[in-house]
Amino acid sequence: MLNSELKISICHMYPDLLNIYGDMGNILALKNRLEWRDIEVEVVEVKAGERVNYKKHDIYFIGGGQDQQQIMASMELQKNKDAIFKAALDNNAVFLAICGGYQLFGHYYQPFQGDKLSGIGLLDVYTTAGETRFIGNVTATAKFLKKKTVVGFENHSGLTFLNGGAEPFLKVKIGNGNNGKDKSEGARNRNVFGTYLHGPLLPKNPELCDYLISLALKKKYDCDIPLLKLNDDIETFAHKDRVKAKY
Repeated sequence: MLNSELKISICHMYPDLLNIYGDMGNILALKNRLEWRDIEVEVVEVKAGERVNYKKHDIYFIGGGQDQQQIMASMELQKNKDAIFKAALDNNAVFLAICGGYQLFGHYYQPFQGDKLSGIGLLDVYTTAGETRFIGNVTATAKFLKKKTVVGFENHSGLTFLNGGAEPFLKVKIGNGNNGKDKSEGARNRNVFGTYLHGPLLPKNPELCDYLISLALKKKYDCDIPLLKLNDDIETFAHKDRVKAKY
């Protein structure tokens, strides 16, 4: 199958509510790395009040936001919960959830003040407000990547803990990760990935970006599709620069 015969559809969930810390860069990284390989790609934005089409898309992305926007996003996710579960568990689509989006993919977020914010439970995690805000560069390892190392930037006060139905996305070498205690960073369930890492994450980690693309292609076409090697000199420089950085 020629690359020009392939197509990937990316759903950007609630960019009008959850899109701070440059998380749009993750969409651009996915889009560019597909187009550079002559693979057709479409990006569809699903905004507040709109429905998620669980049959149409191959990759779903949700970013982070401020507290008020996170409350609004929680209500929107509840409306689309059934469609999201069908996309993730029945269709095995790829999901990447960053920071606030990651918290809302868990069971709940409990702030210091106010009511518990319900998540959708796609990831078997829960989050409570911490007294200290974690801000700084993170270096972690991913057992599913050949080069192993993943870099990013964390900025959160939520403390996230994993239950038995989720495994850590990454293992922290430098930084705090989920809670500053157990060295876990993010969570994974099948093709659903949640993480606190901004940066944005994917431009500085091209191997991780390609891993998500490969998962999406395999899901859609039911076979392993080799990815054309790209010139990643700039991305590799940025990646190595963050590996050297202190917290």
